[in-house]
Amino acid sequence: MWLDLILSTIAFFVASFWVRRFFDDQGFPHGMARSAMVLVIATAASFAVSAMVSWLVAEPSADQQMMKMVGQGVLPHSQPVNRP
Repeated sequence: MWLDLILSTIAFFVASFWVRRFFDDQGFPHGMARSAMVLVIATAASFAVSAMVSWLVAEPSADQQMMKMVGQGVLPHSQPVNRP
């Protein structure tokens, strides 16, 4: 949790810097619309970085763990299911 928070915060400020610089190079006038666009793009970049970090550090789901155990021979391929 802390890792994606820190990296997404860094990504927000880096993205806002580069978007502002790009808008300056393109000659977009300063104003409320430009500021809102910078905010939206930087927020999207921040969310994307947070999602990538969460995906990379996430623990595998129970299904993935079970399939790994079946592949290793720890569990048989078919298990009887006891249902009431």
